Amino acid sequence: MDIGFYRLSEMDEATKKRLLRRSEANIEAVIAQVQPIIKDVRQNGDKALLDYAAKFDKAVLQNLKVTDEEFSEARQTLDPSVKSAIDHCAGNVRKLHAEQMKRVEKDREWMIEIEKGVFAGEKITPISSVGLYVPGGKNQYPSAIYMLGIPATLAGVPQIQIVTPPRPDGKIGDALLYAAEVSGVKNIYKVGGAQAIAALTYGTHSVPAVKKVVGPGSPYVAAAKQLLSGIIDSGMPAGPTDSLVLCDETANPHNTVLDILNEAEHGDDSAALLVTHDKDLAKYVHQNLPTAINALPNPQKDWLIYNMSRYSGVVLTDSIEESITFCNEYAAEHILVKVKNPDDTVPQIKNAGEILIGEYTPNSFGNYGIGVTHVLPTGGKAHSYSCTSVWDFLKRTSLSRMTEEGFNALSNSVTTLTDYEGFPAHGNAIRDRKL
Repeated sequence: MDIGFYRLSEMDEATKKRLLRRSEANIEAVIAQVQPIIKDVRQNGDKALLDYAAKFDKAVLQNLKVTDEEFSEARQTLDPSVKSAIDHCAGNVRKLHAEQMKRVEKDREWMIEIEKGVFAGEKITPISSVGLYVPGGKNQYPSAIYMLGIPATLAGVPQIQIVTPPRPDGKIGDALLYAAEVSGVKNIYKVGGAQAIAALTYGTHSVPAVKKVVGPGSPYVAAAKQLLSGIIDSGMPAGPTDSLVLCDETANPHNTVLDILNEAEHGDDSAALLVTHDKDLAKYVHQNLPTAINALPNPQKDWLIYNMSRYSGVVLTDSIEESITFCNEYAAEHILVKVKNPDDTVPQIKNAGEILIGEYTPNSFGNYGIGVTHVLPTGGKAHSYSCTSVWDFLKRTSLSRMTEEGFNALSNSVTTLTDYEGFPAHGNAIRDRKL
C-alpha cells in the first residue's frame, strides 16, 4: 500500500503544490460536465430535475417536495437511539449558536456620534431566503442538516429550504427528516448534485429560488456553485474534506493513526496529513496506517488506499515551528492539535476552519456533537473564509444620520473631494440643497 511520506525540507515544489491543492483540481475537471446540467434546469425546470433524479439517483419521483406524511412516517419509524443521538448533538449545536445570537442581539442596531451632529453605525438583519445543500449518494448525513438548519433558523431566515438527493425508492431517509424537524425546517426537496444548485439559483415550478446557498458537496456541486456565483451567493467553498493532525512527541501514536483515518475516510478525494517533527511518531504512523486501513470495510478501505497515495500521509518537519508554518500555509478545514503546550501552539495557528485541541477531542466530536458546525472551508479557503455560524445567514446594513450641525461641519471636506474626483452632481446635492 502506497502511503505518502514527505520530508518537508526535501520536498520539491511540484509535490508541495499537489499537497496544498488537494483534490481541488477535480472540481475544475467537471465544470464542462456541469454547464449543460445548469442550462437544462434553467430551461426545463421540474422536468429536468425529475429526469436527473431518475438518471443519477435511480429514483422515479412524482413530487419533488417532501410531504407532511413523509415527515410523520420518519418520526414514527426512526430508531429511538438515533432520535436520542440527534436530540443530544443537535441540542449542543443549538446551545452554541443561540449564544452567538445573544451576542448579535446586543448589537442588532447601533450608531455612534462620529463628530458633532454626524452619526453612523449599522443594523443586522437575516438573509431573506437560503438553500441548504445536504449531501447524499454515499451515505445519509442527518448531522449536516442540524449543523446548517439550526444556525439558519436561529438567525431568523424567513425562507429556508433543504435540497438533498433522494434514495432509489424516492424517499429521503428517516434520520434526515427527523433532523430537519428538530432544526425547524419543513421545506425539503428531493434533488441533489449540480441540478440542485441550479434549481436554487433560477427556481422551478416546485423549487423556489433563493438568495444564498450554504452547504458542502461533491466536485459537481462545488463546480455548479462556482459557475453560478455571479448570480447567487454561493456561500463558503465546501468541497472534499481535508484535515491535518499537528503533533509533537507527546501525541499518542495509536490514537494518531485513528485520527488520520477519521477524516480521510470521507472519500477517495479526501486529504489527511500528520504534520510532526517527531521522527518516531512519523515512522510509527506511516508503518501502521496500512494495517488500520485494511481492517476497515469497503468502500472506505478503497477510498483510503486511493487518497493515501495522492493527498494524504505523513509530513515530517524539522521543528514545531516549521510544522506550524506548514499548517498555516495549508489552511486545513480541520486541524487536530496534540502537543505538550497547546496554549502556546494554538494562538500561532491563523488559518483553519476549526481547531480541535488534545487527545480527548478527536474530529468525530466536532463532526457531530460539540456544538460547532462541521461545514467548514476546504481546499485552502480557510485563508479567507470562516466556519459556518449564524453569521452566514445574517447581513449588515450601514446606518447614517446627520443633523444641521453635522451637515455644515462636513460639507466643505466632502465637496472638496467630489470636485477632485469629478462628480459635480455629488457636490450639487450638498451645495444647492434647500434646507
